[in-house]
Amino acid sequence: MTMRGKITLGSLRSVSALLVWLILQTGFCDDWPNWSGPGFNGISQETGFALTWPKDGLAPEWTREIGTGFSSMSVVGDRLLAMGHAEETETVWCLNPDSGEVLWKHTYPGQLLPNLHEGGPGATPTIDESRVYTVGKEGQLFCLNLEDGSVIWQSMLQQELGVKLPEWGFSSSPRVLGNQLILEAGRVVSFDKLTGKKIWQTELHEAGYGSATVFEQGGQTLIATLDCDGLRVLKAEDGSELAFAEWKSPYKTNATTPIVVGDTIYISTGYKVGCALFRLTEGTLERIYANTNMRNHFNNSILIDGLLYGFDGDSHNGRNVTLNCVNYETGELKWKQRGLGCGSLIAADGKLIILAETGDLVLAEAAADKFKELARTKFLTGRCWTSPILANERVFGRNSDGTLVCLTLPREEK
Repeated sequence: MTMRGKITLGSLRSVSALLVWLILQTGFCDDWPNWSGPGFNGISQETGFALTWPKDGLAPEWTREIGTGFSSMSVVGDRLLAMGHAEETETVWCLNPDSGEVLWKHTYPGQLLPNLHEGGPGATPTIDESRVYTVGKEGQLFCLNLEDGSVIWQSMLQQELGVKLPEWGFSSSPRVLGNQLILEAGRVVSFDKLTGKKIWQTELHEAGYGSATVFEQGGQTLIATLDCDGLRVLKAEDGSELAFAEWKSPYKTNATTPIVVGDTIYISTGYKVGCALFRLTEGTLERIYANTNMRNHFNNSILIDGLLYGFDGDSHNGRNVTLNCVNYETGELKWKQRGLGCGSLIAADGKLIILAETGDLVLAEAAADKFKELARTKFLTGRCWTSPILANERVFGRNSDGTLVCLTLPREEK
């Protein structure tokens, strides 16, 4: 360990002081406990990464096969959660993020349900204190003990909610809100997160494939969801509907999670539908703009300093999909970049961490004037539609066949 100036270990009088000093030296590290990360926005608070990578690329630390699917991963401390399908069985994996070692796994019967894609689970595990919540392709909802994978409670969404199996399966990732567990599943539903008892549910609607966004307005806690009928705003305490705006798409494919800034809500959909920004005022949703400058098929855009970065176009035509930069407030297109396919991205320290559809991991500036690639490495092979995650200096990514790879991002030299 290198000391700077007059700082010595002897001058650090407490464990807290040592931790602060280490953070200043190495940059901030963080867990990624749920879909879209610790801030529910796809942005990590980790900093201090190098802007260049070795010419021969970054070597994976470990690789593990977890089964077919499109679920992303979650990490808290020494627990990594992931999901996959093999031989008519779905598996929830708990791995050591340092080594890929299997700590436990929970399996249950499940259909692959391939439909214009490989199939398998699509919802991301949610870690909350000593519990993990998972949703299977057919609506198998589990609350598991994070330590050993034992079942605390479980529910089948089709039977519990009286809903049909969505065409592409259940894909909403669980959202914890206080004592509630919130899901979009053909109804928006709230369960008691400790017992599984249903607290409230909405009327039936055409299920969407994104997750719930929680926000505050006017002293109320509200929930925004995008289903295949439209944008829905609910009161969190009882599920009553505050506002609704119709937003339909061909083939019933609304699959993104609403982005909320102040009194505005942004949504985006593929198949030439595009994006829209609404203002929530006194129980009504007023449309500010709608255009086709961003048409997210299933992966969310990331909002940084008033600019949205996201993939515009449809997965079946990946060679024509572009990474776009759009002004959040006006919908104006700033730039577009080809060559990454129908990929996904997250962000950290003002940089985009992009997983191209063909498996390249790309580091780029979050810039308003043009696409600025900084570094690139081969990461995965096969179809890569699932968003990677960044947790404690490591990037974890998977492909549709279930190859899960971990690598460490290099840091700036001190």
